[in-house]
Amino acid sequence: MVGIICAMSIEVDGLKKLMRDTEEFKYANMVFTKGYLDNCEVVAVECGIGKVNAAMCAQIMIDRFSPDIIINSGVAGATHEEVNICDMVIATEVLEHDMNTSAIGDPIGLISLPEGNRTFFACDGDIVNNLYQICKDVEGAKTFKGRIASGDLFVSRRSKRRLLNIRFDAIACEMEGGAVGHVCYRNKVPFCVFRVISDDFTKNQGMDFMAFSRIAAERSIKVIREYLSTLQY
Repeated sequence: MVGIICAMSIEVDGLKKLMRDTEEFKYANMVFTKGYLDNCEVVAVECGIGKVNAAMCAQIMIDRFSPDIIINSGVAGATHEEVNICDMVIATEVLEHDMNTSAIGDPIGLISLPEGNRTFFACDGDIVNNLYQICKDVEGAKTFKGRIASGDLFVSRRSKRRLLNIRFDAIACEMEGGAVGHVCYRNKVPFCVFRVISDDFTKNQGMDFMAFSRIAAERSIKVIREYLSTLQY
């Protein structure tokens, strides 16, 4: 089974329309829709904005549905000059840029775990490469691989985005992927995060939200469906 955690309801609604034999389960006021998309068994959910919502959603999904892999999709802002609006970014690693225990000598972003401290959570290499190949075939967009930084704040200032690139070598920032990766790492569940860019770095410009949401959802759904067609779950 493939778990799909989306940041936008329009993505989940679009996936639901393609699914068959669906059942709905409600946990912590989140609706998990289980069924088949073509021949692949999936469970899809809108998690809500922010790291706590994303982490809670990922843990419930793992506990209740035992997915073989988890994919987190949504939107992000660019933190690199070459990444533009409507481009797609496949995370190779995710991190939580707002973790900060530097007052006691730790580097910013370091997360303390019982099994050892770490800053980055690696996405599954096979998922990354397969999604990247699929995304490259989507017309009207470029595709990038790299680190995605997550935090519980909307990073709008160019100087702050530049700092994320300098400090972590991140090429995009958002508010959920690092938390999903954190939970998946601790549960030993392969995962990947991919994003459609909603606003660029150079001019910090976006586009009409409804128009962008439609484009982002269409691209995300197309990529997810193409990827699922390559699986045997």
